[in-house]
Amino acid sequence: MHQKNTHLRVRYAETDQMGVVYYGVYAQYFEVGRVESLRDLGIRYRALEEAGIMLPVRRLEVNYKAPARYDDWLTIETTVQEMPQTRILFVHRILNEEAQVLCTGTVELVFVDAQSRRPRLAPIEVINALRPYFNDESNE
Repeated sequence: MHQKNTHLRVRYAETDQMGVVYYGVYAQYFEVGRVESLRDLGIRYRALEEAGIMLPVRRLEVNYKAPARYDDWLTIETTVQEMPQTRILFVHRILNEEAQVLCTGTVELVFVDAQSRRPRLAPIEVINALRPYFNDESNE
């Protein structure tokens, strides 16, 4: 299992009239967590795209627990719990400074060949970067 924590401060533009983070912004927070999680592994989205690999979102699930507010310091906890094949699943938790879970969710992405627009296996660079975080049984 690979886990990466990313931090950000809620900006005013991300809040609604009630002063809480607008519900659609959480998908953007999940993206920040995903990109930084991959970067932590030495994988850059840009490099994947330049290699002809796209990662469209197949499924997004969000569960709201409590509101985040303007100027809150958030932790985006991003976990990859299983080795990817043609899909990669990111599990997210967003916490405030008091470690209260504000939101949980999952985002499933598919590795797609940019030319054919068809699913493909995860690139070997991704597999190799994640392999050290999983036991031998999950790599079979």
